[in-house]
Amino acid sequence: MTPIPVAVEPERDEHLVAAVESAGGRVAPLDEARALVWIGSADEFPELPDTVEWVALKTAGIEGFVAAGVIDDRRKWTNASGFYAENVAEHALALLLAGVRQINTAVVRHWDKDRIDTAVRSLRGSTVTIVGAGGIGASLGPRLRACGARVVAVNRSGRDVPGADLVRRSSELGEVWAATDHVVLAAPDTPETRHMINAESLGALPDHAWVVNVARGPLVDEAALYRALVDGEIAGAALDVTDPEPPAQDHPLWSLPNVIITPHVANPSSGLTRELAPWVAENLRRFAAGDELLSLVEPGRDY
Repeated sequence: MTPIPVAVEPERDEHLVAAVESAGGRVAPLDEARALVWIGSADEFPELPDTVEWVALKTAGIEGFVAAGVIDDRRKWTNASGFYAENVAEHALALLLAGVRQINTAVVRHWDKDRIDTAVRSLRGSTVTIVGAGGIGASLGPRLRACGARVVAVNRSGRDVPGADLVRRSSELGEVWAATDHVVLAAPDTPETRHMINAESLGALPDHAWVVNVARGPLVDEAALYRALVDGEIAGAALDVTDPEPPAQDHPLWSLPNVIITPHVANPSSGLTRELAPWVAENLRRFAAGDELLSLVEPGRDY
């Protein structure tokens, strides 16, 4: 069988080259390729020759490519939805536990036992809501349940999510806030999800709630979040993503002791292609066999 020519651009990453070759393909220049693995940005995306039948993008969120008009209906497109779920779920759990167990406060205030002791809570017996419960939710749910939490998963369709005790539709979010203890955001950035965490939703959450965002910065109205944190409407926030990134050095969230900010490392860029490589290999095998690809981008969708 003739190896399928695959371009790996804009640079020939060693992990992706190995993945292509392990699946029986060969790395080729773009003008010879039937498939393209693109690990660059949307603004540097090349003009594609007609020979390219499939494009694999390195991220789950593809709004930048949609906005740039890159994605067409002449070929198949895949994103990385679900490919990094284990990494991101692990980080989300770490952020939530750090906040609930007051580890962040101890790092800053050291042996301030009276203050820290009374603020420590447990995930055991709590309800944690995962908003945007796709691959990350499916990975995070069992981890939360292992800590003794009840898991509510929220998605657009209401479809079942492994590890969830209850599934709600996105349209029912207004009913969810008051019935949860903590929130993990794992939804895409769309017009519908922008600022879903706002003054209204924050006001509906209990005062012991932690909000964790491992999705996209624009999901949170950061001005409203700051006010809610200062006023004690919620207990804390842990953000791996912000809007913009990075936050300005004088951003008021930096000054709050009940805020944890990590520099968008739930899925570290330094290890991204290593995590992506097995999925590229699997999709190349499927492409060669004429089978359905993993994480196909649906026409008209921006994630």
